[in-house]
Amino acid sequence: MQDDLIARAQAWLAEDPDPETRAELAALLDAGDTDELASRFAGTLQFGTAGLRGELGAGPLRMNRSVVIRAAAGLAAYLKKQGHTDGLVVIGYDARHKSSAFAEDTAAVMTGAGLRAAVLPRPLPTPVLAYAIRHLGAVAGVEVTASHNPPRDNGYKVYLGDGSQIVPPADAEIAAEIAAIASLHDVPRPDTGWETLDDSVLDAYLARTDAVLAQDSPRTARTVYTAMHGVGKDVLLAAFARAGFPTPAPVAEQAEPDPDFPTVAFPNPEEPGAMDLAFAKAREEDPDLVIANDPDADRCAVAVKDNGGWRMLRGDEVGALLAAHLVARGAQGTFAESIVSSSLLGRIAEKAGLPYEETLTGFKWIARVEGLRYGYEEALGYCVDPEGVRDKDGITAALLITELASTLKSEGRTLTDLLDDLAVEHGLHATDQLSVRVEDLSVITDAMRRLREQPPTELAGLPVTNAEDLTKGTDKLPPTDGLRYTLEGARVIVRPSGTEPKLKCYLEVVVPVSDHTELPAAHTKATELLTALKSDLSTAAGI
Repeated sequence: MQDDLIARAQAWLAEDPDPETRAELAALLDAGDTDELASRFAGTLQFGTAGLRGELGAGPLRMNRSVVIRAAAGLAAYLKKQGHTDGLVVIGYDARHKSSAFAEDTAAVMTGAGLRAAVLPRPLPTPVLAYAIRHLGAVAGVEVTASHNPPRDNGYKVYLGDGSQIVPPADAEIAAEIAAIASLHDVPRPDTGWETLDDSVLDAYLARTDAVLAQDSPRTARTVYTAMHGVGKDVLLAAFARAGFPTPAPVAEQAEPDPDFPTVAFPNPEEPGAMDLAFAKAREEDPDLVIANDPDADRCAVAVKDNGGWRMLRGDEVGALLAAHLVARGAQGTFAESIVSSSLLGRIAEKAGLPYEETLTGFKWIARVEGLRYGYEEALGYCVDPEGVRDKDGITAALLITELASTLKSEGRTLTDLLDDLAVEHGLHATDQLSVRVEDLSVITDAMRRLREQPPTELAGLPVTNAEDLTKGTDKLPPTDGLRYTLEGARVIVRPSGTEPKLKCYLEVVVPVSDHTELPAAHTKATELLTALKSDLSTAAGI
């Protein structure tokens, strides 16, 4: 067994085109570190509906040039079997370690396979790549990014020609083509032959961002902005300048791309401490709102003044605010969200007489909803211009929420006032998440098995009126690994994360409110219920 492990590592080393990972693997072989070798060669990084994502390093279970070349070759083979023998593949990348190398390798593989390849001119937000696919008439797109993952990670996100991320069965078909590649020596990789795009695609994207705003709307709200060490700053500032908003005050320490993300433990606005520098800047500037992008700028976080300090709005709160704003502007079309997001969107759509759809988790599903006008997911993802970008877009979402804040400001009101109005109109929809990050993935498997074998009959003193195992699918949803519990006045969904080693539990309670005077008591009750739901669910899942 050990001899086989050494042989596989040596075979991988012989093909590895990257001097850094070759040296890393050679050192492990020289040291005879079979435990570490086993952790890298116990399988292969699985290509799924999120593409690839993992820790950088040598070996088939890490993100590296060998893995990326195989992924690109598999994608090329899949596209050619679909009849796209000379189609265009457009490639974007963020500023993480190795991102530009992975993008160049992808372009070389596509060119070697007889396809045409075009690479964005520099590290740019993921929504620019999603836009470029349809703008350029590409048959596929690749974005090299690990979004808001830790600095040691990178990833590989694949879109097809409709401009949205891959869904089954395309993911399995591409994975089969990747698995069929015997040797990297079989993959032609010329040194030239692809195009590096100029700024015309970015200019076209920026021209499109204006379309999300109403003509002659107020543009007065002042913002503090953090790019979270990612690639969002220049594009967001350009979009805000075009729109005529006051120039956002940037958080200087996090403004420029830095793959080490030195000021945050995790470069995700939702993580504890990630917004501390932005809040410090807000105390200096006294803006109307704080806006943050994640490192590839496809997500948008919003914070508001609250009791003398600053509070991050939950993704569900921003989702409802944007929906209410679009309804007020007379938007037509389908409003959609994933099943883990707040049911408030459905109430808003119903009252406005608009179609509403629920999908599985992920924008790959939301973007495919027929007649989509607006879609969002509680993890800070918002699609406000589906004709331009069929994915979440943190730049256009930032523009739209700032327009709403400006409109309310002109009325002497705030985003918080509008949230209160929505609570009185539809009931207070309060959401929270119980998220458990694990080192050992068996903890997640055990928790899901325990909940399936012994489903809870009540949580937070509320009877469970319906327990659904989503692996069986429903009349509206394809199968997925998840559990959904409907309670009297509450809802719980439990699922393993698709991109991180986390078990995620999404909680929602709905407290009726008849007028504004009842809001403080309703918030207190909602907080108590959510706390009890967390506690009881932790016990039931054994986490």
